[in-house]
Amino acid sequence: MAHNASAKKRIRQNEARRLHNRYYAVTMRNAVRKLRACDNKEEAEKSLPLVSKMIDKLAKKNVIHKNKAANLKSKLAHHVNALGKAA
Repeated sequence: MAHNASAKKRIRQNEARRLHNRYYAVTMRNAVRKLRACDNKEEAEKSLPLVSKMIDKLAKKNVIHKNKAANLKSKLAHHVNALGKAA
C-alpha cells in the first residue's frame, strides 16, 4: 500500500484514467459491432468515417495500440466495400 501522498494521488489518478479509457474503449467496440452488423451499404459508408475517427483518437491516446487500430480500420473498410458486391 502507498505510504506517501504522491503515491496515493497517483493511485487515484490511475483509477480515474482507467475508468475513462475503459468507457471510450467500450464505446468504440460497440460502434465497431454496430458497423459490422450493418447490411445497408449507404448507412455503413456514412458511419465508417465516424468509427475510423473514433479508432484513431483512441490509438493517438494509447488506449488501443496503433497496429490494432490499423487492423480494425482495414477490416471495417473491407466489410463496407464487400457490402456493395453482395447486393
